Amino acid sequence: MTGLIDSHCHLDSEQFDSDREAAIERAFGAGVETMLAIGSGDGPPDYEAAIRLADRYPAIYATVGVHPHDAGKADDRTITSLEALLKHPKVLAIGEIGLDYHYDFSPREVQRAVFQSQLDLARNSGKPIAIHTREAWDDTFAILERHWAGAPQGGIMHCFSGGPEEARRCLALGFHLSFAGVVTFPKATALHQVAREAPLDRILIETDAPYLAPVPMRGKRNEPAFVAHTARRLAELRGEPVETIVNATAMNFRKLCPIG
Repeated sequence: MTGLIDSHCHLDSEQFDSDREAAIERAFGAGVETMLAIGSGDGPPDYEAAIRLADRYPAIYATVGVHPHDAGKADDRTITSLEALLKHPKVLAIGEIGLDYHYDFSPREVQRAVFQSQLDLARNSGKPIAIHTREAWDDTFAILERHWAGAPQGGIMHCFSGGPEEARRCLALGFHLSFAGVVTFPKATALHQVAREAPLDRILIETDAPYLAPVPMRGKRNEPAFVAHTARRLAELRGEPVETIVNATAMNFRKLCPIG
């Protein structure tokens, strides 16, 4: 299998400190040609976690953004700093941004304010966005419909885990649905339905490494090489050749996030 794109991975994670270079080489060996490293890092004031990796590896690109967990660390300088970093030639998107009401590591009203500010920044920059939403669909949609509807650059629903109704609303807002290891889990039946029905030109694949390792790697640290398992399962669910999934998701990514 060749031509895979991992559209969302956290290669800066300390879980890769002992073998980061080896993990990247394993990804190449598994047929991964491009990785999008997510630039959340440990949150403000450091926004460059992914850029540091992208500068070292030609096949790695970056995002910048404030994760909802870290929204409480944002200050008046946040948007100015992100705006400057968006000009870096290997920064393709703003993310991951959004809302997380499961952990509530930052107050919800702060999460919403930081989310909206980054949406405004994304609109002005022309960059697509990568959305994180957990137990917050209603507020996520309310904010997106008010602050993002009609934005021409589109975006990614990272690690999409909703059902058919959430998928319909995401697609109506111009988003791509990115499938992670969860789609390989036997009990994820609603997600399986979405995977079968989603338009081929609006799907992506990702690992969210080091989290959410797919079957048959569950229980292990996830890494970009494992995106191949997600591609295979998506192909099985859709009744399509795996090459179709690999080619379509790579083409979709390049249209959404033009490289070079």
